[in-house]
Amino acid sequence: MTSKLTPGQRLFAIVEQGLCIGCGLCQSVAGEDRVRVTKTSSGYLHPVIEGELDHDTVDRIYEVCPGTRIEGLPQRLVEPDTRHDNVWGPWRRMVRAWAGDPEIRFEGSTGGVLTALGQYLLTSGRVEFILQVKTSAAEPSFGDPTLSFTEADVFEAAGSRYGPAAALTDIGAALDRGQPFAFIAKPCDVSALRNYARQDDRVDQLVRYMLVMVCGGFGTPQGTINFYQRVGIDPERVTGLRYRGRGCPGPTRVETGDEAQEFHYIDYWGEDETTWSLPFRCKICPDGIGEAADIAAADTWIGGGPNRVDSVDDPGTNALIARTRAGEELIAAAAEAGALTLEYDIPPDTMSLYQPHQVNKKYAVWARHQGLRDAGRIVPHTERLRIEELAQDLPEETNAFQRNGTRRRIEIGKATEPTPEASKS
Repeated sequence: MTSKLTPGQRLFAIVEQGLCIGCGLCQSVAGEDRVRVTKTSSGYLHPVIEGELDHDTVDRIYEVCPGTRIEGLPQRLVEPDTRHDNVWGPWRRMVRAWAGDPEIRFEGSTGGVLTALGQYLLTSGRVEFILQVKTSAAEPSFGDPTLSFTEADVFEAAGSRYGPAAALTDIGAALDRGQPFAFIAKPCDVSALRNYARQDDRVDQLVRYMLVMVCGGFGTPQGTINFYQRVGIDPERVTGLRYRGRGCPGPTRVETGDEAQEFHYIDYWGEDETTWSLPFRCKICPDGIGEAADIAAADTWIGGGPNRVDSVDDPGTNALIARTRAGEELIAAAAEAGALTLEYDIPPDTMSLYQPHQVNKKYAVWARHQGLRDAGRIVPHTERLRIEELAQDLPEETNAFQRNGTRRRIEIGKATEPTPEASKS
């Protein structure tokens, strides 16, 4: 293509316009000798340029980047008898569940279902390994991609990671193994991998299951530092961070050398979503509910969050959405094997009670994308997510409020990141 911008400027525009989630796929597309995703001076994981970059490579990055392209479930995976909900998308089953093993239920996030499913996929021989994220040894608030080959490996990666995590930096190496595997990550990571399947047909051949957590967004690096400072901890002394788990949501545990302090989940995130510290990309996300995945797992707090009293002794229950026939069959098989305990099926309206912030954002996001367009920004390409249709159900003044608010956020610099430079720390 022709462009007045250099290839590097085009790549960096994704970052500078607040659309990069740091998934790492651009590194896999371009090769680490040309693009490397690393911690940058902003504190995020972003791409930096290591070698000569050309427009054709950047074109391929734009085609797969979840900052520029987000699509729902591929049509070929939507069976004729699949049900549809305008907010929650295609679904075959929605069911409350938790891990059959009490230890996994306790240690994992919410009810431990993704950990339980990951272990079941390995022990049943359905896959050879799991590509997932575990706590970074170098940056306690970050996540590192890892290949899990055993039940113990999957268990070690249990628990939510709310910081930056580049799950797809080495997707090529995972595919090169030529073995069937499962991918457990955020919805945007799965969207990226579905995009990448159009460039590498091994994705559809080898990635047998894609599992996600329903995601309200990940915490900004500065937000985590602010949390440390609010509770009187020197960020430089932190050697370990567990965001949640060991109950539902379980304590946020911060380790500083041989000492550890525990706080309530609400101490990290705040009392409601107005206090969440999120990257701009998360605020304009059209798919926090994992529409491209086989299975999405959600929290089940009525109203969207825990309180300080009732959550203390909560053993944890997930709401599972099976979107594909493969996902539906996996839930049933895992339950039959005792890996999952299924409580009862639920309708989309109940999911909306559990996840009202997802409903609100799904309705608002089309107008927010129009605000991007008004400001001359990159507007993510979306398909099969129904965001314009949902926006048409809102009053004009509500859409105008969302649209103008996004444009205003851009004007005052709250939607802009610096040109990425590798961090010296």
